Amino acid sequence: MNGPHDLGGQMGFGLVAPEKDEPYFHAEWEKRALGITLSCGAFGAWTIDESRHARENIPPAAYLAASYYEIWMRGVETLLERHGFATREELSSGRKLREGTAPKRVLKADMVSAALAKGGPCDRPVEVAPLFAVGEAVRTKNFNPATHTRLPRYARARTGVVEAVQGSFVFPDDNAHGKGENPQWLYTVVFDGVEIWGEGADPLLTVSIDAWESYLERV
Repeated sequence: MNGPHDLGGQMGFGLVAPEKDEPYFHAEWEKRALGITLSCGAFGAWTIDESRHARENIPPAAYLAASYYEIWMRGVETLLERHGFATREELSSGRKLREGTAPKRVLKADMVSAALAKGGPCDRPVEVAPLFAVGEAVRTKNFNPATHTRLPRYARARTGVVEAVQGSFVFPDDNAHGKGENPQWLYTVVFDGVEIWGEGADPLLTVSIDAWESYLERV
């Protein structure tokens, strides 16, 4: 979807200013926000792709005014309400008022290290061979879905070259909306600066994205 999270190439937001020796957390509450997000994700009620889409749906003014972990918490609130774990009234009051959905599993303290070490691998086998090969010219499709996608706006309807075939992975556009994992081949596609940014772009600049097979078509 074309939400406030997808800002590549938009002007007016100032320079990217990396913070030297940036800490993992800027406030104590951010540690708790991360813990809550991981613990709720362990309930087994939603996928990482659905959680991303929940954040993307935050109204633009609220999204752009929020910090990184504020965005995470607002997304979690949406998911807890959507899946019946808490009502909006409970989230606002901070009190349990009724029985909600029972989680499939609960992440306890002694399970955290193993769960983090395991991660959430999303590579999956597919039965067909890759449609595109390294070195082949491809063009990204031009679409603007209201649903989740990992193809950024700035890279739509652009011609590039396949730099690598990364393997086959869960297709997030479907997985975010309960349509199954439907894995596809994933490619790294490289574009030159002029193709992305047009006249006046740095001719030495290249931009690479990871693109699922259904995002691409032959030139």
